[in-house]
Amino acid sequence: MTTGDNKAISNILYEGLPIRKFVAPEIILGDGSRSLINQHILSLSGQNIFLVTDPGVIKAGWAGEIIDNLMAAGLEVVIYDKVSQNPRSQEVMQGAEFYVENKCDLIVAVGGGSPMDCGKAIGAVVSNRCNVLELEGVDEVVVPGPPLICIPTTAGSSADVSQFAIITDERKRRKFAIISKTMVPDLALIDPEVTLSMSPELTAATGMDALCHAFESYVSNASSVMTDMYALEATRLLAEYLPKAYADPDNIMYRDKVMLGSMYAGLAFSNASLGLVHAMAHSLGGYLDSPHGECNAQLLEHVAAFNYSSAADKYRDLEAAMSGKEIPENKGIEGLIRELRSMTSQLGIEPGLSNMGVKEEEIKYLSENAFLDPCLATNPRPATREDIERLYYGAL
Repeated sequence: MTTGDNKAISNILYEGLPIRKFVAPEIILGDGSRSLINQHILSLSGQNIFLVTDPGVIKAGWAGEIIDNLMAAGLEVVIYDKVSQNPRSQEVMQGAEFYVENKCDLIVAVGGGSPMDCGKAIGAVVSNRCNVLELEGVDEVVVPGPPLICIPTTAGSSADVSQFAIITDERKRRKFAIISKTMVPDLALIDPEVTLSMSPELTAATGMDALCHAFESYVSNASSVMTDMYALEATRLLAEYLPKAYADPDNIMYRDKVMLGSMYAGLAFSNASLGLVHAMAHSLGGYLDSPHGECNAQLLEHVAAFNYSSAADKYRDLEAAMSGKEIPENKGIEGLIRELRSMTSQLGIEPGLSNMGVKEEEIKYLSENAFLDPCLATNPRPATREDIERLYYGAL
């Protein structure tokens, strides 16, 4: 066999790196980074600021602090705080109308995933002059929105670094996704200090959302070497430090690590997408108006067990990242399930969708909506409506 033959065989065996894109905003990470907002607004030529937030963030004082900083710099600030925990299409449309009426030129979103997703969608509606329902799907936002700065006050949603916005169609009681690189903010000011005001319950729910982002992006059929490194490190950080932040919420070092893990998970899922956990959680949240992170926490182990045969190597990697131990190839999913159950137990999350108010007679409708969710496209194992129904029943 000649050298040329060897090279030819080698090329056949080695398929090469798949082509993948990776998008991310400009990120400024660190304690106190929120104080840098004025200089960045001026660099984006903002003068009349539309600040999107919610009543909880106002009560915690973070929105007021940002507003004071902006006004001290001589900027006009219009406040929009009509945002629910699962932002509704009507709230987006009302916000877009308010933005136009006040001739705003830049959006600042301060809060968790809800204000940030709402702010993203408002910008898209303003620039495309349409109803937000028309933007559902992938790459449906033709014209980019106005400049957008996100300041997350929770460590979980990662809307500040992602190309997703999740909005509730309240008429049909379902969530829908807007997925486009135009949804990526211009700037994310990621300041762990603001998470010190989070309750232990919110810390747990949003942190489990971040862990689901890491899990689902790692096993996604659109993952890559770029997203994998973020997903695994996010899993390691969250497994170690989320229970510590829950138990000792005033420890800024723990908050730093959880926020870093959330950011890594966000960069991973924004570019690798998600899977069946989020498809099912979106259906639950849209129908029952349930907290998104809690929905994810209830479903993660059940979907992992369903997917395991199609991504066993990757789930073993995730178990190793959580446990800090190497996992033998012949080992099944039992160890990973123990790790996940230990995590939710430490976070005070009681298992069972029935505890969230889910009833058996609602499962068929929930399964139909989950089956139509775009996140299902990147799940490592195809799932039928019947599969999804069985998973909901199993999680009751």
